[in-house]
Amino acid sequence: MNIKSVSIATGLPTKTIRYYEEVGLVRPSRQANGYRVFSENDVHKLVFLARSRSLGFPVESCRSLLALYDDQARASADVKAIAEQHLAEIDQKLAELGAMRETLNTLVRSCAGDNRPDCPILNDLAQEVEG
Repeated sequence: MNIKSVSIATGLPTKTIRYYEEVGLVRPSRQANGYRVFSENDVHKLVFLARSRSLGFPVESCRSLLALYDDQARASADVKAIAEQHLAEIDQKLAELGAMRETLNTLVRSCAGDNRPDCPILNDLAQEVEG
């Protein structure tokens, strides 16, 4: 399969496929003219990567997950540990987003939003960060 066909089959942009090749996640063979030739296994790995990335796994975690997927002697505990770590990172980000939302909501409610120049939002943004 050529890269365009693989892109259609996986839903991944060709630029992303080239990036995954560049970082060693897939290794298509090359024709004499230099064109990439993807195997069914490459396509399967790219679908795996697309799904992993859609769940927010970083590239290095995807690399580890792919290695574990290919390892028939793997321990599911190793896979679970990667997923649990990622879940903890998501939970942390959600907590941070919740705090941001709460702060911004408070600022928006405190601003009259009228023709006066006084603005609690700008006043808060201009405050020095405590160190």
